[in-house]
Amino acid sequence: MSELSDQLLVPEEVYKTSNVNIGTNRKARLMSRFIQGTQSDGVYILDVKQLDERIKFASRFLSQFQPDKIVAVGLRRNAFAPVFKFSAHTKCVPLTGGFTAGTFTNPSLNVYSEPDAVLISDPLNETQPVLEAAEMGIPIVAVCDTDSPVEYIDYVIPANNRGRKSLAVIYWLLAREILKVRGELPSAAEWTVKPEDFERLN
Repeated sequence: MSELSDQLLVPEEVYKTSNVNIGTNRKARLMSRFIQGTQSDGVYILDVKQLDERIKFASRFLSQFQPDKIVAVGLRRNAFAPVFKFSAHTKCVPLTGGFTAGTFTNPSLNVYSEPDAVLISDPLNETQPVLEAAEMGIPIVAVCDTDSPVEYIDYVIPANNRGRKSLAVIYWLLAREILKVRGELPSAAEWTVKPEDFERLN
């Protein structure tokens, strides 16, 4: 095993076999610093080390807030199960499928929410919650692909945010690390939940 893998939250192979580090063939200017290279087909490759370090930081950051004051957003179908499973384990609030305009900004709505932090699965597809959180000064942590707009994102997790397996690994790791930081999980070895469990709703 490489020295790099020894320092990562999971073996490097776990990231690669789940395509967590495989981006798109488009590159947003502010995402350039997270890109390690390019495949022969023009698809950008994200830096696993930075990806891993940012999952660690995001977990510590989100652990500062009360669980019910964190909203995890996943509007794409592939994000439904990972967001629900993440929320079930961490007791955060899931918001999937659709987003009503004004959810974070209009107190007269019955869906109005006042989170202390928002976790976004895809800034490109979840523009409305990003803009509303930014308007309200709510910190935003987001899983950002190579083509993601990150102007309003406070903390970027550079990763494939479209793939089912990739999102499952990311949210599984975030859940595991948050539970560890909270002291609810003594060590990673004691968590019997697997990344594949985050791929399915049942």
